[in-house]
Amino acid sequence: MKTSLLQKKTVKVFICILSLNFAAAQTKDSSVKKYSNALNFIVMGDWGRFGEDHQIPVAKQMGITATAINRDFIISTGDNFYPVGVASEYDPQWKSSYEDIYTDFSLHWNWYPVLGNHDYAGNPDAQVAYSKISRRWNMPARYYSETFNINGDPSQQVLIAFIDTNPLIPEFYKSKQYAKNVISQDSTAQKKWLVKTLTEAPKSVKWKLVVGHHPLFTATLKRREAYDTKAVRKSLKSLLDKYEVDAYIAGHDHDLQHLLPEGKTHYFVSGSASEATPIDRLPFSKLASSEYGFMVFSALANTLHVQAVNEKGEVIYTTEIKK
Repeated sequence: MKTSLLQKKTVKVFICILSLNFAAAQTKDSSVKKYSNALNFIVMGDWGRFGEDHQIPVAKQMGITATAINRDFIISTGDNFYPVGVASEYDPQWKSSYEDIYTDFSLHWNWYPVLGNHDYAGNPDAQVAYSKISRRWNMPARYYSETFNINGDPSQQVLIAFIDTNPLIPEFYKSKQYAKNVISQDSTAQKKWLVKTLTEAPKSVKWKLVVGHHPLFTATLKRREAYDTKAVRKSLKSLLDKYEVDAYIAGHDHDLQHLLPEGKTHYFVSGSASEATPIDRLPFSKLASSEYGFMVFSALANTLHVQAVNEKGEVIYTTEIKK
């Protein structure tokens, strides 16, 4: 018996619908995985918009996820306050864009932020000063480092260097918006500090991570070869390679990315905590998603687990880095 063309098309459409439903079911059923013996932290970025453009639903989901994983701390990858940073440590935006938004008990743990270009349009040192007012906001300087024990064990640690990428961009020194603040930062001194921090890491450090605002690599169309991307790549790529940094984590682009170009270092972008913009892919893109959300990192002695979570709480991507 011959099958008609209409029947064949009907079967194909039915199979397609089943596949889509199965994929949707898989996504809806996926939830963040908790690693009980790990150092667990959330990475988010590009967020301070007075609660607008999905900031509130992402913040709510961050609270749910932070509870589920029993987070140790939260990292912000910069552009903490739009459109032009904060004026002082007493700026009303601290309340309207931060304190009144991230209210869940699980988010009242330590936050470790870096500065983005929008923060540099205001008063970047005000964000340092706010550390003396807030119990959870921890930015002791424009760049700094922290060492964390894995599961409370000082013989197994994670070193994270929080850097300031803004002074690494030559064009910023000519900008009316940024120049007054970048000239007050010594980029050479910062790079010397970063080398010293990475080279003097004790043997107990199992993972070396660097967090900065601007990505070295990105699949975002307008940014992949933009002046700031190229400048930061030129300044940092060889350094990250030489000192065997395991992962470089950035924001700036309003999306979620994992990129693995040539070399040891994995590159992550988490900058969609309140805005999501279109994205393409690069040949070495592992994840390129324009969804609103954040990332969860879980560090064990020999494995670093990474999960990308959207505003609905769905895990849209997972990967692991092995030692």
